[in-house]
Amino acid sequence: MEQRKKVAIIVAGGSGSRMQSAIPKQFLELAGKPVLYHTIAAFANAFPDMRIVLVLPEAHFETAEKVLTHFEVRPDITLVKGGETRFHSVRNGLQQAGSNAVVFVHDGVRPLVSTSLIRRCYEAALSHGSAIPVIDMKDSIRETNAMGNRAVDREKYKIVQTPQTFLSEIILPAFDQPYDPLFTDEATVAEHMGHFVHLVAGEEANIKITRPLDLVIAAALLAER
Repeated sequence: MEQRKKVAIIVAGGSGSRMQSAIPKQFLELAGKPVLYHTIAAFANAFPDMRIVLVLPEAHFETAEKVLTHFEVRPDITLVKGGETRFHSVRNGLQQAGSNAVVFVHDGVRPLVSTSLIRRCYEAALSHGSAIPVIDMKDSIRETNAMGNRAVDREKYKIVQTPQTFLSEIILPAFDQPYDPLFTDEATVAEHMGHFVHLVAGEEANIKITRPLDLVIAAALLAER
């Protein structure tokens, strides 16, 4: 298998509004260290040559530097200013990626991503051009419309996670497109360029921390590890 550069774009633009917290959720404490520390550590530990690009509001740079003091050896990390939407933030981060790379785009508030999932996404992206981690829906779901609502088959749907992973020659040109409000994640941006996106098995534990309850669950999952 060819060797490519590995670049993780970690997007940490959250404000913490749903957490009822003055501190943005990526900086809240989880098992004695900030949420963002755990996220960065997962990528730093997955591959020794991983380059990390942390995209966040400029006002948070100082706090991010404090997060990095928790590392005994500072990872290879570059701080980049975010944009007005996730699309623009990712685009800013991608300017650091360069060519001949496998690029991972990951939510800063998914601190429990495993090194094995990161490696699985890397291998799948080399084989298929992209790797989008997904998990099955467990709940029954209903579709609502003007007429009312109806049950739909959950087997036809998947829950999408990150890191959404791509070869640089696919994702870089995709983000040269003009912004469209329908771009909800990187997969939709790549699809808009006509690329097929390849799904891989995600992880139940790879939760996104958006509410106070999520921190409790994450702490319990970390304690189990």
